[in-house]
Amino acid sequence: MERYREIEKSIIKKFRKEIWSKFIKAIKDYKLINENDKVMVCISGGKDSFLLAKCIQELVRHSQIKFEAYYVVMDPGYNKINRDYIINNAKDMNIPIDLFETDIFEVANKLNPENPCYMCARMRRGHLYNKAQELGCNKIALGHHFDDVIETTLLSMLYGAEIKTMMPKLHSDNFEGIELIRPLYLVKEQDIISWRNYNELSFLNCACKFTENASKNESLSKRKEMKSLISELRTKNKDTDHNIFKALDNINMNCILGYRKDEEKYSFLDDYDK
Repeated sequence: MERYREIEKSIIKKFRKEIWSKFIKAIKDYKLINENDKVMVCISGGKDSFLLAKCIQELVRHSQIKFEAYYVVMDPGYNKINRDYIINNAKDMNIPIDLFETDIFEVANKLNPENPCYMCARMRRGHLYNKAQELGCNKIALGHHFDDVIETTLLSMLYGAEIKTMMPKLHSDNFEGIELIRPLYLVKEQDIISWRNYNELSFLNCACKFTENASKNESLSKRKEMKSLISELRTKNKDTDHNIFKALDNINMNCILGYRKDEEKYSFLDDYDK
């Protein structure tokens, strides 16, 4: 059996409960992919986005919902070694990538040499939306997973003083008709790591020289801090991350001080005496 076939089989068979079933559940529960969608799958070179690409490939083959998928790699300025690494991984995994070049790393570093990551992220998103428009896609699929959701929630609470999370899908504010979706929303990172190790695969991380030392980047060090916090909490309650996730879907409006929707802010006092 060809290697890429073994990788595909592992998703459906070996990791059916941990990965494939949760991928399908997210697609159905959050209505992420519909008939005649054109989905641009973004591959950064890491384990998450490559797994996403393989899951989408399997869905195209086996789903009763007919849709198209385009597998895109944006080169923000990778060195040749990292660029070739991504290309070779895509070839080995039988993923037909469309690679396009940008100068994001260079520009982001010039605009903010102390902390280029925020600018880099904004520029990446803009280039991806433009590429989606070029391809005629109405959806952009990213590889964020369950742990990203929990970490983002805690970051917002502990450092942003608000309760919000990473949504499974959202409409673009600036690119009409394009929606961002996260099909790995329910898949845990440890299961992705297990899938990677089982298949003896090796992927890039960020591949950016600005993030090689996370201690110099505040956003990365805070996210690492959240990972450590969640790991510690799991030793006391193995369902900690699951409970945080469910709490976001089970908010008791009778027992909160206030909330905000769009530009309107509400307080429990607004209807306390009614």
